[in-house]
Amino acid sequence: MDTPTLLQHFRTHDVPLVLSRSGEPVWDDAELHRTAQLSDPEGYALLALVPGVLPWQRARVLLRTLAATQDGLAERTRATLAKATRALMFGLPPAYALTVLLALRRLRANHKHVTRAVVAFVLEHPEADALIEARRPALVDCFEHALGKTTARACARLITEAAGTAGSDGGDTGRYLRRSLLRFTADPVLAAKRVRALYAPGTYGVPAPQEPPAPLDPVREYPPIVTPTNRGDIAATLVHLYQGGPVAELRPALAGYVARATRGLPRLDASVAMVLDTSGSMRGYGEREWALMSQAVALRLVLAEVCDRFTVVETGGTEQAPAGSADLAGGLLDALGTGPDLVVVVTDGYENHLPGDLARVAATLPGAGVTTPVVRCLAAFTKGDDLTLRDPAPGLPGQAFWHQDDFAGLLAWMFAHCAPGVNWIRATMLGRLEGGRT
Repeated sequence: MDTPTLLQHFRTHDVPLVLSRSGEPVWDDAELHRTAQLSDPEGYALLALVPGVLPWQRARVLLRTLAATQDGLAERTRATLAKATRALMFGLPPAYALTVLLALRRLRANHKHVTRAVVAFVLEHPEADALIEARRPALVDCFEHALGKTTARACARLITEAAGTAGSDGGDTGRYLRRSLLRFTADPVLAAKRVRALYAPGTYGVPAPQEPPAPLDPVREYPPIVTPTNRGDIAATLVHLYQGGPVAELRPALAGYVARATRGLPRLDASVAMVLDTSGSMRGYGEREWALMSQAVALRLVLAEVCDRFTVVETGGTEQAPAGSADLAGGLLDALGTGPDLVVVVTDGYENHLPGDLARVAATLPGAGVTTPVVRCLAAFTKGDDLTLRDPAPGLPGQAFWHQDDFAGLLAWMFAHCAPGVNWIRATMLGRLEGGRT
C-alpha cells in the first residue's frame, strides 16, 4: 500500500485492538500492517509518529514492530526502531500499550528487543507506580514473559533480599542481576525499587519517574471561544495586518512566528504549487472576518519556508483584498502548467465561480495523462465546522484545518502524496525521535 493511502488509513480507522478469550490479538487490518512493515520496517514505524495518527493504529504499529524479527536489519535501523517503539509505548494510553504487551505474550514473541521494550514499560513508564497498583497481575505476566518466569522471580527474590545492603552491587548476585535484568534498564536503582513494588504489594517510596519521550501529538490547549486572533500566532498577526495594524511592528513579528513554526523542519526537495482561493467568501464577515484567509496565508508562508520550489496561483481577488469568485478549476490548470510535483488547493470549499467545475476538471486529468497528485485543504473556523456542503471536489484527497497546530499533521499528510514527501516524513519523524522537535 502506498504511503498516502496508509497514512489516511492510520488517521481514519480507529477500531480497537482486542484480545480474544484465548489471548490472541484480533485486528481487522492485520494483513495491511504486516505488508507495510515487511516492505519498510523503519518507515512503517516512523509513520505512526505523524501527528493525527489514531491511538489504536499506533498500537497496531507497536505490536507489529515488536512482534517482527529484526534479523538482517542495519544497526542504525534497529536503533531507530527502538526509539520509535519507546515513544509509542510511553505516548500511548497505558491501557493500549498494555494490550499490545499482553498480545506479544500470547504470540510468544521473545526477541531481545521485546525484552527491552517490556522491561522499559513495566519499570520505567512515567506512571509505573499507578500502573503497578492497578494492573499488577497483567504487568507481572508481561514481565515474566520478557525475562522468563524463573529468571524474573529469581531477580525479584535477589533484589528483595539485597534491599538495604550492597549485595546487588557486586559479587555473584550483582553479576546475575546485571546480566539478567539491569542491563535492560536505564536506571538500575529505580528498576530495583519497582521490581520490589511489583512483587511486594505496598512497597513503594519510588522517586519521580524520568520524563517520557516527546509527546506523539503536539500539546494543544484550545481556547473556549474561538476568534480570528486565537488560532495561532501567524494567523493572529496576519489578521492585525489586514485590519490596518502597524506594519513596521507586525512584519518582523510575523517573520519570527513563521521561523519558529518551521524551525528544525527539513526542506522538501520538490516543487509544490498552491491554488489559493482569494474570493470574497475567504475574507468572511462579522466575528469571522479574516479568520479563514489568515489561516490559509499562514499555511502559504510555512510552505514557502519548507518547500525548495514553491508557486502560488491566486484566484479571485488578492490575499490583502479578497473579492469576487474563485475559479478553482482554472487555478488548478495554471498550477499544473508550472510542472509541480504536488498541487495543493486551499479554499473554504465554496466554489462560487462555476459550481462542480473543479471536480469535473480533476476527474479528467488521469485520462489526459496528468499524474501530478492534487490535494485539497479546506480552511475552517473551528474544528467543529460542518463541511458537508463545502466540498468542491469529493474525488480529491481532502483535509480540513483551522488552527496553526494543525500544520504538523497537515504537512505530513500533504507531502505523503508525492515521492519526495516520503523522505521528508522520515526525516521529520527521525528529528522528533532525536529530540530536535516535539
